[in-house]
This record gives sequence, structure tokens and C-alpha cells, in this order.
Amino acid sequence: MTVRYAAVLSVPTPHRPSPPGIDPDEFRLALLEDTYEVVAGLELVKPALVLSPPDQPGAEAITWPGTLIVREDTLQGAFAALYAAGAEEAALLAADAPDLPPLLLGKLFRALGSAPSAACQSEGGGLVALAARLPLPDWLAAALKETDLDAPDVLSRLRAAAPRHGQVPQGPSWHRLRDPEDLRFLDPGLEGWETTRALLEGHPLS
Repeated sequence: MTVRYAAVLSVPTPHRPSPPGIDPDEFRLALLEDTYEVVAGLELVKPALVLSPPDQPGAEAITWPGTLIVREDTLQGAFAALYAAGAEEAALLAADAPDLPPLLLGKLFRALGSAPSAACQSEGGGLVALAARLPLPDWLAAALKETDLDAPDVLSRLRAAAPRHGQVPQGPSWHRLRDPEDLRFLDPGLEGWETTRALLEGHPLS
């Protein structure tokens, strides 16, 4: 059976705004916790947390016992650490997608049956998630040293680095919560994102 990991990237962004009246650190950790719960609930996939910078006790506290904690500053380094932990396939997720449907991650892993990597693009630019077979091919490892999930052109850069067409297929896109205006994407009727939901109680979503 293929060993798969799904890892959430905890990359604090001190200047990213939070909804009025909500502490930015509390908001960031709520998003992180709910995104982590998405990957922790996947069947046949092991959860992990990638910390950059490496010292984030608040982030580590939201994980379940036994969760792999990776301390790496690049996407390439995170994939390499997951490979060293035994992963044959892995997905890296932005930490601000608390309501991401698990089905979208499943589609990325399925795409790895015919391609070395697969991406879920963010509706606001950049990527929500990137999955890859491990170890990474040289062209992908080199490209990932120079970019991150927030880069608006990350998908085009990865495709430009690929030796041929079809090496980075794209699954269905999703949204990320990078600005208070993005709260409009949250659907109160959709299950999940419980920590974010509780924190936002009494705050309008649009």
C-alpha cells in the first residue's frame, strides 16, 4: 500500500489582516487547526505539520499525538523531509483553507497515478495544495526551492520547469482565507471549520 502524507504548512504572516475585533494570532491558529483537521481525518493518509519558522509551540499544540512535525523553510525541503519519513506520495497544503473538501485532496492523490505532481489552484492566486510523488524529480525539486504556495505564478513556474506537458495537472480549484473579505467564501451550512466558526461567532461572513 502506498504511504501517503498530507502536511499543512504553518507559515505565519504577521502583516496579514484579520477580521475586525479578532486577534490575528488567534485567527491564524484557528484556520491552521481546522485545515489540520481536514488532513487528520483523511483515510489511508498520515497527517503532518510543516513549521517555518521552526519554533511555533502554538501551532504544534493543535496536532494529534503522533503527528509528524517537520521544520523546513522551503517546499522542496518539506517534501524531502516527508520522503525521509517514509512517504511515497505527499501533499502540502496552505494553512488558510479550513473548509477544504477532503475530496479535492483525494483527487490530487489520484492524479499522481499518471503524473509526478498535481495542483489545486487558489481562486485568489497561488495554490491551495500541491501533491507529488516522492522522491521529487530533479526539475520539480529545483523549481520548489525558488517559490511557495503564495506566489501568484507558482503553477505556471512549475509547468515551465517540467520537461514536458502534463507533468503538473490541475484539479478543481478552491479558496483560501487571506483577507477578511475572503470570509464570504465560507458556507455556514458546510460541515467542518469548527474552530474558525466558533471564533467568528457574531461576525458577519460577508
